[in-house]
Amino acid sequence: MPKSESSGKPASRRVFSHTCSNTEIVCALGCADVLVGIDTDSDYPPEVVAALPKLGRDLDLDVAGVIALKPDLVLTSLTVPGHERIVEELQAAGMQILICDPCSLEDIYNDIRRIAAALDVASRGEALIASMRSAMPAVEREGRKPKVLLEWWPKPVIAPARQSWATDLIELAGGINPWHSIDAKSAPLTDAQIFEAAPDVVVMSWCGVREENYRADIVRRRAGWSEVPAIRDDRIVPITEAWMGRPGPRLVEGYRALVAALQSR
Repeated sequence: MPKSESSGKPASRRVFSHTCSNTEIVCALGCADVLVGIDTDSDYPPEVVAALPKLGRDLDLDVAGVIALKPDLVLTSLTVPGHERIVEELQAAGMQILICDPCSLEDIYNDIRRIAAALDVASRGEALIASMRSAMPAVEREGRKPKVLLEWWPKPVIAPARQSWATDLIELAGGINPWHSIDAKSAPLTDAQIFEAAPDVVVMSWCGVREENYRADIVRRRAGWSEVPAIRDDRIVPITEAWMGRPGPRLVEGYRALVAALQSR
């Protein structure tokens, strides 16, 4: 068990993690051994999650199963529409809940702080944040910044907007999200909006789809897209949603992949 930084005694924690990102944060804090169960989508780190009870995806969480594990803390989120119902059921059962609902990269850092504090390892939280910051410096580029269409979904095309850490990552990597001014977490885009923006790079990061199943030909064959610079120049790049869509430590890997994609432009 992690040791309390104030008392030096083991922290008596039994933690259930409802979301992949929270599972990964707990493990990055060196607290994997407090986990008594996880959601079915939590797949990293594999050596940790393999042995843990997996109690359902998102809105299909087995709340009764969570209660049976007797956690004294449930880490959950509101990043999936409808999670409020699950949170209400857990609260009604008397569970102690820590809810994450980050929009920006700074929000994610604050969630890491909150989780670290709840696990009595606040200094580890600060160290993790410092490590992430140092691993993701802002890339300076000469001339025009490349415009990036990051696709959360291919049909309709859904892209991150202003309230998204993905927009922050694109900017840190030296690019620009043409839809950064839309005041939302994400936005469905019309062909007309995409033609007007003329993105230089398309990043496939389709939610809930394994990277090996991302298909650039789906992007290439869209009607009227042949003159979009990214398609014309064949700049269609897969970056797993596990690195872009999970608000946790592996965003560093997403940043690195973005930097590589934009440098090869």
